[in-house]
Amino acid sequence: MADRILGLLILVLTIFYGWTAGSYEASFGDPLGPAAFPQMLAVPAALLSLFLVLRPDPDPAWATGLPAIRQIATVGVLIAYAFLLEDLGFVVATALGASAMGRLLGAGWQKSVISGVAMAVGLFVVFDTLLGLPLPLYPRFMS
Repeated sequence: MADRILGLLILVLTIFYGWTAGSYEASFGDPLGPAAFPQMLAVPAALLSLFLVLRPDPDPAWATGLPAIRQIATVGVLIAYAFLLEDLGFVVATALGASAMGRLLGAGWQKSVISGVAMAVGLFVVFDTLLGLPLPLYPRFMS
């Protein structure tokens, strides 16, 4: 029953996600527009959630203890990232978020911070510079 409930929850969220993405607008001349990627992502997510509803695990086991705490903390990091992205800027928010995720996955502080900063800078270069997708670079209080 837990898989079916989770599958329905993911399905509702995915439909909302895909529907909301239709209102995205950008000032650059991308022929597909900014809604294309989120809507393409919503389709397989919806199909996979339907799989959970129609073919659930016969004996699902819920995570307990430290794995459950890490799962909850991961969701918290992702929510915090979404809220802090505009205020902190892409590079700072992504570096913090990726570093926190590295720690949650068991990496040491040094490796988490180095990979988080490298990932943030690399993604900024790819999306903002190479693909021309505008991202907030600086924290809001610096502009």
